Amino acid sequence: MRGGLPNIVFFLADDMGYGDVSCFNPAGRIKTPHFDRLAQGGMRFTDAHSSSAVCSPSRYGVLTGRYNWRSTLQSGIVGPYGDPLIAPDRTTVPGFLKRHGYYSGCIGKWHLGMGWDFEKDASFRPEGTPGKDLVATGADRAAWQDAFTRPTTGGPTTRGFDEYFGVDVPNWPPYCYIENDRTVGVPSEYLPDRLLGNNLASIAGPAMPYWHFEQLLPEWAKRADRFIEARARNDEPFFLYLPMTSPHTPLSVNKPWIGKSGLDNLYADLVLETDDVFGRILDSLARHGVADNTLVMVTSDNGCAPYIGVDRLEARGHRPSAHLRGYKSDVWDGGHRMPFIARRPGVIEPGSVCDELVCLTDLLATCAEIVGDPLSDDEGEDSVSMMPLFGGSATPIRSHLVNHSVQVKFAIRDRRWKLVLCPGSGGWTKPDAEAAAEGLPPVQLYDMESDPGERNNLHRERPDRVKELVATLEKLVHDGRSTPGAKRTNDADVDIWKLGAGGGTTPDFLDDY
Repeated sequence: MRGGLPNIVFFLADDMGYGDVSCFNPAGRIKTPHFDRLAQGGMRFTDAHSSSAVCSPSRYGVLTGRYNWRSTLQSGIVGPYGDPLIAPDRTTVPGFLKRHGYYSGCIGKWHLGMGWDFEKDASFRPEGTPGKDLVATGADRAAWQDAFTRPTTGGPTTRGFDEYFGVDVPNWPPYCYIENDRTVGVPSEYLPDRLLGNNLASIAGPAMPYWHFEQLLPEWAKRADRFIEARARNDEPFFLYLPMTSPHTPLSVNKPWIGKSGLDNLYADLVLETDDVFGRILDSLARHGVADNTLVMVTSDNGCAPYIGVDRLEARGHRPSAHLRGYKSDVWDGGHRMPFIARRPGVIEPGSVCDELVCLTDLLATCAEIVGDPLSDDEGEDSVSMMPLFGGSATPIRSHLVNHSVQVKFAIRDRRWKLVLCPGSGGWTKPDAEAAAEGLPPVQLYDMESDPGERNNLHRERPDRVKELVATLEKLVHDGRSTPGAKRTNDADVDIWKLGAGGGTTPDFLDDY
């Protein structure tokens, strides 16, 4: 490879919990041999986090090295046919690597806004009658013909990638593949009603004929193998970003995997199929002779979604969040502490474990150290290189980490201590009955060394820590960055308290500490 630079593969599962990977949760009922295989040949990180507990924001952090709450998206996710979240002038991982001779590909789910160049009328997101298939009219098809023959204006190939193949959001329209900046074909039918609801698609809309969700995972594996084969014949290094559509809904599992988990749960079966796709990626790297010169990383964008039947899974002895509290959407660690594994032969010691605090925003700074080109002040403001940890260093690379929930609630870690700036989960998980009965305190402070399950709130016992962490978070917001460098400006006003009218000021209850 040119200059001896390694290839880089980043495999991002969707909604896969910390406890869904068996080497992180040996007591769990789901066994993931291929994720475990990577851990045997590399390093397992026990305290890795996405910046957000939901999809679009965490993906923003991965690709930009910047906390999602600094962007224009202050709550929720990018909506159907949504505008691009990454600004055109924002440095991304593939754009940065391109400066150093890398060829970059993205295969899978984007969900950062495609820049669709058309008006979204009722034919693109119609209101249907449950149980009755919508029938496309001539006017519908004419509108779709006009819309989907236009190029998108803000997708992956406008944000640093050389090529892209995937879907915008698998359970939202349009139900079709997208290659580079155009749909593969023009949707001509409405998605059948049988594919809506019940943890399948969530929104009606235009689809390609005979569209089905079981095709997605095999297609990503096939396309990845094709990409790796082509790049292995080239002298330039490559970056392959593989944002999966699974085990997120649609819970559409291919026949060999249905029931294979033994847990009577399609989500659990889909975790196994996702692990199998990852195994096929590892096999592709080996088959095409590039495994020894490739840094492979695998993780997830946020925790397991509670609506896929987590109560039934827990009753069967499997906890998707393992020992952690909460699930997708929550500011508790179950929402954003991720299984994270990295392998690079000759650099990372096989079978090693790292307990240091890292964030998925750290990918950009890691790539910068790999190529030997430091980031400028306006790049990766919240990104710290993981390379020292890859080399076995026991020195922490982060003194703090900020996390964000779907309901715009903040948490801040300083390695040992975690402060949560809300009474409950900040997401969809309801507080425990006994805690709710006692009344919830306005903030939560946890000693993550002795209480990683976040059960013993010490906010009254350690008011000094509460005040220190609030002050640190306020400074990180004000500075527009969490790494050394010149002060930067956030893209929107950031209110760490979200207290409604008058928000943005420190609440009165802090005077009690």
